[in-house]
Amino acid sequence: MSKKYIAEAVGTFGLSFVVLGALSYAGVMPVVTPVIAALTLGLFVYTIGSVSGCHINPAVTAGLWVVKKVTSEEALKYIAAQAIGAIFAVLVARLFGVVSPVEGGVFDIRVFAAEALGTFFFVFGIASVVYGKVHGYMSGMVIGGSLLLGVLIASVAGAAGILNPAVAGALGAFSVVYLLAPVVGSIAAFHAYKYIAE
Repeated sequence: MSKKYIAEAVGTFGLSFVVLGALSYAGVMPVVTPVIAALTLGLFVYTIGSVSGCHINPAVTAGLWVVKKVTSEEALKYIAAQAIGAIFAVLVARLFGVVSPVEGGVFDIRVFAAEALGTFFFVFGIASVVYGKVHGYMSGMVIGGSLLLGVLIASVAGAAGILNPAVAGALGAFSVVYLLAPVVGSIAAFHAYKYIAE
């Protein structure tokens, strides 16, 4: 397996694991889950971004594929690595007795729209880095901040604000809302940013 896919698995593991932990101990931990997720993602942008691009999110990979920043083969390998990372996060979390309090639930068009909208603003920030509009040393801050913004936007409308199908899988939130809405938001964001930037 190529180093970039190993990096993706490690990054997705780390993000999934800390979100699982933060949600499980929300009453104990002094920092809220969206801030923990944003800081973790920002850290991985700096540590593995130069290796894999730090997608660590199948929706981001799908958006990059649609705007031809990755090939079909690369996209499939990225998504497989992300799934492996999320699965390992669940397995390790269970060893420590961590169980997700999140459930997939029934389909709700408002929640779907909220997750898609939150992902749109999250990925809009990522697209600014991809299209070279942000200096490299600021990329982690922009992407982490964009995740925080996206989660807050999705949460306002009553969604969980997961914005990542791999993390949703790790949380056990297997529904169209949490698996497909982020892909829709990501593709829309990359197209919108590409139109603006080019």
